[in-house]
Amino acid sequence: MTIISVIGLQWGDEGKGKVIDLLAQEAEVVVRYQGGCNAGHTVIVGGHKTVLHQIPSGVLHSGRLCVIAHGVVVDPKRLVDEIEMLEEQGIDVAQQLRISSGCHLVMPYHQRLDLAAEANRGQDRIGTTGRGIGPCYADKVARVGFRMTDLLADAEDFPERLAARVANVQRLLEALDAGGEPIDAAAITEEYLALGQRLAPLVTDTATLLQEAVAAKRSILFEGAQGALLDVDMGTYPFVTSSNTGFGSIGTGAGVSPRSVDTVIGVIKAYCTRVGEGPFPTEAHDESGEQLRERGQEYGATTGRPRRCGFFDVVAARAVIEANGVDELVVTKLDVLSDFDPLRVCVKYRIEGRETDRFPVSRREQQRVEPIYEELPGWKQDLSSVTRAEDLPAEARHYLATMQELLGVPIRLVSVGADRRQIIDCRQTRLEPVPES
Repeated sequence: MTIISVIGLQWGDEGKGKVIDLLAQEAEVVVRYQGGCNAGHTVIVGGHKTVLHQIPSGVLHSGRLCVIAHGVVVDPKRLVDEIEMLEEQGIDVAQQLRISSGCHLVMPYHQRLDLAAEANRGQDRIGTTGRGIGPCYADKVARVGFRMTDLLADAEDFPERLAARVANVQRLLEALDAGGEPIDAAAITEEYLALGQRLAPLVTDTATLLQEAVAAKRSILFEGAQGALLDVDMGTYPFVTSSNTGFGSIGTGAGVSPRSVDTVIGVIKAYCTRVGEGPFPTEAHDESGEQLRERGQEYGATTGRPRRCGFFDVVAARAVIEANGVDELVVTKLDVLSDFDPLRVCVKYRIEGRETDRFPVSRREQQRVEPIYEELPGWKQDLSSVTRAEDLPAEARHYLATMQELLGVPIRLVSVGADRRQIIDCRQTRLEPVPES
């Protein structure tokens, strides 16, 4: 292993946490470079479930250096809670974790702004998690945000700057008819300066740290959050997250050239899910959608909200694969599709009578997509104990071979269960193009 980037290729929840956890066995450094605590990466080891929101999934392996780079917006209170949760599991977080001094901070008023803005959107609700991530990124772009360094090296100016910002936020909340309890700038100052001191031993210049790791040819794993279809530029705007979720944002979010990356691995679910509002061309509105949700336990790791479910969308997946230069695929939750017969795969769209194999940019067209399906034979066998690709049912191999052919990218691994051991290496096995008779 050298330098690998792992990204999600759908609307998040593809199973990236498990894949990162698996690949971290061979990595020396694991890096989060965008997003915030609205992401939830779930790892199950020996039946024990750990949900990580800000700390890279590699922390579950001792001796791995885990980095929260400056492209991540950090909620320091939730981060301390996450650190303490891991310490209770016996993990030496102080030795393993480093946080960029340039990380922007999610402030208490960001959550209030998040919920107030959502309430005022009416029919244009985006389904925010309410964690304050969008307003934090907005402050970053507007150049009125606070960074980790403001609690440490620049702490002398923090109280005055925060008081001025709070006054402006209070006026904005009142304009949104969401004034509520006045924001206590003094209380926030006291709390956040204390949080800064709690995190201070972990804070450093991570861009330099990572550049030195690249120069030393260390094994590095870049861990993306959310999914490529939620990218603020390339996704289903405005129903997206507030950061660039693709491979390219490694440069701006971590301070490392994307050209340093040797392999881009895309994680993709064997079907599709989405949380919150926004277009979802292959969403199943019949009982099959409910069956996928229950069999796959499709509930948000961060919010617990039920996910919308549907069949695999080749058009959307191919668009993000091309945009991110994906080299290999990891297919997750293949086991969930057992007992679905036939299986549907969307191979084209029909938009107002016109067929296309390209994902539309127009919001209106995205909402009017009619999926054109190809049906594939299903299988009845429980896949959870399968460990070799050749032992998968012929129909399952055919399903994977069809995905591989339509997407034009080889499948590296297939997950058939939640535990880190329930993974199949497909690199040495030919996936048949047609099912066996």
